[in-house]
Amino acid sequence: MKRTLITAFAAMMLCIPTFAETADTDAAEKETKKEKKNVKYNEKGEIIKTGLNFGPLPVVAFDADRGFQYGALLNIYNFGDGSTYPNPKSWWYIEASAYTGGTWNLYLNYDNMEVFRNTRLSICTNYSNESALDFYGFNGYQSIYTYGLDDFFANNTDEFTFDDSKKGVKAAEKFDNGKGKAPNGFYRYSRQSFRAKADLTGKIAKNFYWEAGYTFYWLNHKEFTPKGYVPADGSLYQLYKEWGILNDTGANQFVSALKAGLMYDSRNIQNNPTKGIWAEAHVIAAPKWLGSSMDSYKVSATFRHYVPIVQDKLTFAYRLAYQGFLGKNTPWYLLPFYSNMGYTRDYDAIGGYRTTRGLMLDRVQGLHTGFYNIELRYRFIDFKLWNQNIAFAVSGFTDGAHVFKGYDLTNKTGAKPELYKKYIDTSIKDGLHGSAGAGLRFIMNQNFIVAFEYARCFNRQDGKGAFYINTGFLF
Repeated sequence: MKRTLITAFAAMMLCIPTFAETADTDAAEKETKKEKKNVKYNEKGEIIKTGLNFGPLPVVAFDADRGFQYGALLNIYNFGDGSTYPNPKSWWYIEASAYTGGTWNLYLNYDNMEVFRNTRLSICTNYSNESALDFYGFNGYQSIYTYGLDDFFANNTDEFTFDDSKKGVKAAEKFDNGKGKAPNGFYRYSRQSFRAKADLTGKIAKNFYWEAGYTFYWLNHKEFTPKGYVPADGSLYQLYKEWGILNDTGANQFVSALKAGLMYDSRNIQNNPTKGIWAEAHVIAAPKWLGSSMDSYKVSATFRHYVPIVQDKLTFAYRLAYQGFLGKNTPWYLLPFYSNMGYTRDYDAIGGYRTTRGLMLDRVQGLHTGFYNIELRYRFIDFKLWNQNIAFAVSGFTDGAHVFKGYDLTNKTGAKPELYKKYIDTSIKDGLHGSAGAGLRFIMNQNFIVAFEYARCFNRQDGKGAFYINTGFLF
């Protein structure tokens, strides 16, 4: 009897949670069915995102030119009723980050496609403090880059003195006797900048648009002071000033510019296109009467083409870009920047992740320059996870740049002629600065994209190998 009572009691205890679990399961199933009714799918089977979507993330990246990046960012996508998905109706981007190489940035960008009827508003702002920015001179291969210790110390006798030189440490021994990298303080300077732009894009006809906007730059340049050693020749930036190549070396430079242009855009998706053409041509005027330190006038054109090979899976994409400064006295400090209109901020330089991967940042500078990117993208997997559309893609690419018309590299002061011959050779014609590489991308909801890429240069004068962790597609 006792055993029977114990058995019955145990059965009751087991049944109680079973009944509770059944009730909970029924409630959960009802809630799941309710959620499923609210979830809509497009013709590709993707979940149509609606309302506000927040993407707070830590910034953990690597750039071969600047070092490791750390900080935080926040993407806010507003998809509204989902009628424009995968393109958001509006978008906020906020970032605060720093690099171990001595750079820190603040970004605040806003993009709205419906603030005005048939007109898009794009605002990009950022403040940067770059204490160790690359400076390799102008006109590509006319500025000679010395990259290896063996070459560096062979061609630059007593190039460096060190704080601990009194202890008998020799230059080559200080840097592993030719087995490491040459000290890079000679190819560095410092720059602070605040940049802001506001652009409008309006529809003319199907896929055709007009563009207009305003851009403001504040720039401040200084010498870079290396730690632990002093370059005997100073720095290339300092030498360019002494030779009179840099036409404005004041404490502050201002650029106040008006922009106008035309655009053709038939992309199927804004941030992850698999077909269509995106082409632009612009005129940018920054006269002194508008507040610029010096007059400058520029034209630019960019052509991007996305060719589907296997629909939404395999895409051949390429970009051709050109910019040219007009006039005889172009400000030297504008040469690094490649201007964009719309939601993309201006590129810092030709070279590096946003333009020509693998090439050293600022390696290609001149009055008329161009670059290309050729890429094969393969999206090899798609799936749903936590109510998000997830995909992975791989790519293989080749990038390149060229100086079509160089900046005036004349030694106007006649100072230090030996060093001038050592670092500048105007008899050399610039050639192709090229690289090739591969990458992997994580893609969420067609908009948030994390990229891992490696590129290697064809010519050691442009750099060696470069690895990047960043966001988005290059174009």
